[in-house]
Amino acid sequence: MKKIAVIGAGESGTGAALLARKQGFDVFVSDKNRIADNYKTILSENAIVWEEGNHTESSILSAMEVVKSPGIPNTADILKKIADKKIPIISEIEFAGRYTNAKKICVTGSNGKSTTSSLIYHILKRAGKEVCLAGNIGVSFAKAVATGSFDHYVLELSSFQLDNMYEFKSDISVLLNISANHLDRYEYDIKKYAASKFRITQNQTERDYLIYNADDGLIRGEMENRKLSATKIPFSITQQLQYGAWIHDNTLQININTNPFTMSIFNLALQGKHNLYNSMAAAAVARVLDIRKDVIRECLSDFQSLEHRLEHVMAVHGIEFINDSKSTTVNSTWYALESIIKPVILILGGVDKGNDYKMLNEVVKEKVKGIVCLGTDNSKIHKAFHEMVPVIQDASSAEEAVKFAYKMGKKGDVVLLSPACASFDRFTNFEERGRKFKAAVKAL
Repeated sequence: MKKIAVIGAGESGTGAALLARKQGFDVFVSDKNRIADNYKTILSENAIVWEEGNHTESSILSAMEVVKSPGIPNTADILKKIADKKIPIISEIEFAGRYTNAKKICVTGSNGKSTTSSLIYHILKRAGKEVCLAGNIGVSFAKAVATGSFDHYVLELSSFQLDNMYEFKSDISVLLNISANHLDRYEYDIKKYAASKFRITQNQTERDYLIYNADDGLIRGEMENRKLSATKIPFSITQQLQYGAWIHDNTLQININTNPFTMSIFNLALQGKHNLYNSMAAAAVARVLDIRKDVIRECLSDFQSLEHRLEHVMAVHGIEFINDSKSTTVNSTWYALESIIKPVILILGGVDKGNDYKMLNEVVKEKVKGIVCLGTDNSKIHKAFHEMVPVIQDASSAEEAVKFAYKMGKKGDVVLLSPACASFDRFTNFEERGRKFKAAVKAL
């Protein structure tokens, strides 16, 4: 029996182990950290051997192939030893792709991945397709393949998931944008990060599609330097296109298959410039799949925004509270601020991934009247904004941050949690940060 080793036992690793077991492999799962109880239960119930707290090299280095969870960098000691042994290291997405013939719609970008993926799923589901939303959102792709049967997969893919992908092919790829993010994993070289994002195009043929943001300079530059076989469909809010998706006279226009689609942008459920891109990309996918125009219009107009992504929590004495905890990059926070027209008290900070806050300067000057810092080290935020924001205060918890922000505000203001940073200095993940923020607001 061929042996597969899985490194990491979160959603991705556990899903890969389940699929490997189903395919008849001898499976060994190893996680250097503690494995969550729910994943231990799944592994044990499926008679999968696992370990936590260390890596038993003899059990790992005897495998024919290693499936690596996306959060583990290739510089980890155990991965170096696996590479030295010439054992192939692949991603969970690569592994799962071998065991399904379903159509794969893959979405990546620095911002907007979850919203766009969810919107595409919403449209396909409404159109009666057998569709699953997986990858970096919902269940892992491998778990979905192991436990269900679908005609379409909508996969949100991070750069980490795209790395260690070699034979996998996307039928419809969506490239939303590329901005500085996770550069610590890419030697602080944005070109290497961009190359990772463009792995979504690998192995595509002329029968496949690449839907891309024609307004993004990094994407345009990369496309000029690559030979791409897929049918290319641009979308833009600054250019009038003949083919693709664009805006004209406040109308979303799509011309892909000589059957034009139009819709007023004022009828879109998702408002703000960044959400125009998300809606255009999702609608373009739907038109490629020849989904009826009335279904697309209906879905674009009634889609509910995601939890932790510009999520309206409630208003307290005329002060609106918005949870945008999923914004873990400066670029994402810029998009959030851009979409708000009222004065803002901004809750910012966490684990800084090499942030450059300069791109926020203009929008902060224009809209932000106070900042509450929620990281353990807020020195960069103070340095970046002390001359343009009259009040900057440090908080040690979500509860304290909400109280400070509430005191700074008055009727007609917005308190926006949009941290521009990862959460794991004070929280387990961005979801916990968002939930604690919402609980604190409701306790006011």
